[in-house]
Amino acid sequence: MQRSKNDLWVGLFVLIGAAAILFLALQAANLLTLSFQSTYSVDARFDNIGGLKPKAAVKSGGVVVGRVEAISFDDKTFRARVTIALETRYKFPKDSSLKILTSGLLGDQYIGIEAGAEEKNLAAGDVISSTQSAIVLENLIGQFLYNKSAEGAGPNASKK
Repeated sequence: MQRSKNDLWVGLFVLIGAAAILFLALQAANLLTLSFQSTYSVDARFDNIGGLKPKAAVKSGGVVVGRVEAISFDDKTFRARVTIALETRYKFPKDSSLKILTSGLLGDQYIGIEAGAEEKNLAAGDVISSTQSAIVLENLIGQFLYNKSAEGAGPNASKK
């Protein structure tokens, strides 16, 4: 009887430990967010979202103020449509702007929101038109190499 009681407690302890590890793994991978704040959704259009993913953070001043809710492609304007859910306790002016930023050199991408100066605030269903697309590292390297090769093929290249 005593042995089965100990086995039950050990099994329960192992189960709680496994659940805690699963919770931490999902939290670290940004697949699980526990926020009980009410939100309102706004849309934004980007030319290039890079590696932005659903559930990515929306930050202002380094503070998470919302999450990316959905990402889709608008086949009429050929731009990416990003729906973000902002917490209702944070109010931003209608002329606020969005940028896709990167955590560190090669880290996760998130949306940075810069507050504007208009008196009216964003409301559910509004579309933010002032956006800056993601900086894609491959495009920067390609542009750098193209510029360097153009410099090498300049008027001085034939004199060498």
